[in-house]
Amino acid sequence: MNTSQSKSRYVIAGAIAIVAVVLDQVTKFWALSALADDTHPIPIIGSLLSFQLLHNSGAAFSLGETSTWVFTVLSVVIIGILIVGLSRSVRVSAAACLGLLGGGAIGNLIDRLIQPPGIGVGHVVDFINYNGFFVGNVADIWIVIGAIWLAWEFSRDGAFSGEDNADDAPVVNSLSDEAAHE
Repeated sequence: MNTSQSKSRYVIAGAIAIVAVVLDQVTKFWALSALADDTHPIPIIGSLLSFQLLHNSGAAFSLGETSTWVFTVLSVVIIGILIVGLSRSVRVSAAACLGLLGGGAIGNLIDRLIQPPGIGVGHVVDFINYNGFFVGNVADIWIVIGAIWLAWEFSRDGAFSGEDNADDAPVVNSLSDEAAHE
């Protein structure tokens, strides 16, 4: 792969990440200014989809509410892993997928860094209520779409390269083939 192809992967991933972060943060700003804290859901599509402002100190489904700092550190590690994955991506679609995942992770990391109660332990702004099952945000949507997309990318040959992928030796012959040569 030449350097212009490599640069284009980073540009595409970066652009998608920036758009994802901006959309996430703009919608969270809107939610903080337009919705009251912890009120009853405001129906958008009946009870199926509604707006309800919550401040989540945990992860998905409010898991780990007392370990907010762990999720801050984990977010930074995941973003680092996504950057390494980007350096190994071969397809533009894989780079775009990693950009979307990174944008979602960065969006929630920003909340953990700047939202109350403090730096590194801030609560994530959630406001999209999915029929009372859970309340999430736009970054969560990007993460879910990106995770499904990443699974699809891994199911395709050649989406990511490793140092050893191209030169892997074929699998050892079956026992019947070995017996025939003896």
